[in-house]
Amino acid sequence: MKTHILAALAGGALLLTSAPVLAHAGLEKTEAPAGSTYKAVIKIGHGCDGKPTKTLRVKIPDGFYDAKPMPKPGWQLKTVTGDYARPFDNHGTEMRKGVREIVWSGGELPDEWYDEFVFRGTVGPELVAGSTIYFPTIQECGSAREAWIDVTGSDEAKNPAPALMVTEAKGGGHGHHAAAAETVPVAAGHDVQLGDLSITQPYSRATAPKAPVGGGYLTVTNAGQSDDRLVSATSPLAGKVEIHEMTMDGDVMRMRPLTDGLPLPAGASVEMKPGGTHLMLMELKQPLAEGDSVPVTLTFEKAGTVELQLPVGPMNAKGDGHGQH
Repeated sequence: MKTHILAALAGGALLLTSAPVLAHAGLEKTEAPAGSTYKAVIKIGHGCDGKPTKTLRVKIPDGFYDAKPMPKPGWQLKTVTGDYARPFDNHGTEMRKGVREIVWSGGELPDEWYDEFVFRGTVGPELVAGSTIYFPTIQECGSAREAWIDVTGSDEAKNPAPALMVTEAKGGGHGHHAAAAETVPVAAGHDVQLGDLSITQPYSRATAPKAPVGGGYLTVTNAGQSDDRLVSATSPLAGKVEIHEMTMDGDVMRMRPLTDGLPLPAGASVEMKPGGTHLMLMELKQPLAEGDSVPVTLTFEKAGTVELQLPVGPMNAKGDGHGQH
């Protein structure tokens, strides 16, 4: 009898220790095709330092359109609208603004309980497969709060924002949602304008056949009156893209990732170039061949997200706006 009890207790302990722990706010479904209707379910598994969650705020990123939240019994629902970074064709009707933030408040989710907050919308048809969009989420618990707002995509992020990976558009989905003319992916080597930001002289360098990494270079000019920041980049040709900085430490050149992103001061230009700050294309899925181009999606803290092409020049290309010498 005692043996059976001990075995049952041991089994119960095993069940308790093996149960998943909901450490972060996250999405129930983490992938969706470009141009598709997506139901976002934000999972909340704990409060703020033991205090109950009383308000939840979710920011809607550029590239996600026509967001509509689901009401929750016992909670008040509020939406904040704003301009889109680019217009969206919603079944023939051009939308230039929409919901940019959703707020559920007035309820109470105890720290030891779990709940879900739901909304739906359309994943932008202009988004590149393999890119990621983020939904920064903030839990407010009276005087305390938990901010899940890190959009760097780093595995070491302590407060990662809920992330959605964009996959290839499906022919039977809502791919007919065509973006306006300025949302068409930019041809290789062309300059790009995103709000107050001008992105010029984009290029990359050819790589050796088995090289695991490549580089991306460009210049960003911030003509606005407020600072911005390049927070992340993605490319379907790389497993991940990081923003790196190379500096001299005496006679030694050192390289480090800029985990907080690249600052873009108001009224200034920042050049990303070989031997300095650059995009590091890691875990390349194929060699970068001269004459080809590398699709890249850049995400800025304020200006939003933009796609561009990095034309591939020779291995020692310095860039003159065409990826050549």
